[in-house]
Order: sequence, then structure tokens, then C-alpha cells
Amino acid sequence: MFPIATVKPASWLKSSYSNGGGQCIEVAPGLPGVLPVRDSKDPDGPQLAFGTDAWQSFIAGVKSGEFGSV
Repeated sequence: MFPIATVKPASWLKSSYSNGGGQCIEVAPGLPGVLPVRDSKDPDGPQLAFGTDAWQSFIAGVKSGEFGSV
């Protein structure tokens, strides 16, 4: 993970699992080798960028319950 300058991707996506509770992130797929992530409540705020391998590992951990239940 590393901070990046503001990215202007074609579109940011929020998870379809988001229930509007105000604790959502958005991702901007489509950039080679990196996945920008931002807080949906602060679209002009800071962004993080994860390498695609790191992001896929994180998602696998979430799905397997590695981080506990939410």
C-alpha cells in the first residue's frame, strides 16, 4: 500500500454490499497493476493505492474470515 496523488479514473465503484451506513470505501478498477481506494464520504480526500496482488490477498482474507466478522 502506498499513498498516491489524486487519480481521476473513469469511475469509482462502491460495493453492492454497502448499506448506506457511512462506512464505505470506493475502488477505481482499470488501472494496470494498482487499485486506488478512497473513503466514499470524502471523495476529494486522500486515496491509497494497493498493488493488485495485495488487494486480491486482502479480499481472500476477508472472504475466509481472517479479520473476524463485521
